[in-house]
Amino acid sequence: MVKKIIAKSYLYFILLLMYLPIFLLIVFSFLSSQTVGFIAEGDHFTFELYVKLFQNAAAMNALLNTMLLAISAAIVSTVIGSLGAIGVFYMRPKAKQVAELATQLPVINAEIVMALSLGILFYVVLQGQPNFVTLMIGHVVLTVAFVYLSVKPKLQQMDPSIYEAALDLGAKPGYALWKVVFPEIVPGIVSGFLLAFTLSLDDFIITLFLKRPGFDTLSTYVENRLRVGLPPEIRSLTTLIFLTAVLVLVFNGFKTKTADKKKLIAHKTEEK
Repeated sequence: MVKKIIAKSYLYFILLLMYLPIFLLIVFSFLSSQTVGFIAEGDHFTFELYVKLFQNAAAMNALLNTMLLAISAAIVSTVIGSLGAIGVFYMRPKAKQVAELATQLPVINAEIVMALSLGILFYVVLQGQPNFVTLMIGHVVLTVAFVYLSVKPKLQQMDPSIYEAALDLGAKPGYALWKVVFPEIVPGIVSGFLLAFTLSLDDFIITLFLKRPGFDTLSTYVENRLRVGLPPEIRSLTTLIFLTAVLVLVFNGFKTKTADKKKLIAHKTEEK
């Protein structure tokens, strides 16, 4: 009993440390206070910061750049990572071990090393210029391994013989892949896309090294504004991002749970 109380208390303490600053920002995004953590006389509840946010052209431009970059990188990473996971899954054992080791390196590798190496490749070796494509490639390199790791468990849960059975029944490889394998790994693909999108959304180091002058994402915009003072309306922006992430997470969890229930019901029906 005592161990359970200590374990729960420790868990709640960690969660408090993680989410208390976020909740503090959310509360102060609805207050007219100029300083987070300090409520002066006359401060009141207001939506003024949300109005100012959409009037801040620099912040809106950074948000648009961030969303465009994150969506583009997530789509490319999802396609490459999903196809790569399928390819590795059907490899021979020795080649499979080498491929899996290669996919784990970007996960454990320091992001600063990745940013420096990509910068040297693009701007020193290839003599290129910073642009949106090079920045997106950097984000794809960062996120593709996480898509692979999201799709891999779904492939392992799948019966590997169903693809071969489809081929034996006359289906072409591409058709069998689309109709048999793909439906089994959709939850992993969706999770991989969301993970890639999130990682790209808040990346700072790779963006700082690979972005062209004048192109700002939210992370670089906030970093630049910290030198002269962060506008209060950024509190409302962080609130909107956090609430959007929560809604997406809840929706994805509900969708996955519903799909698992349908599979369980179908499996029980087949047994009967």
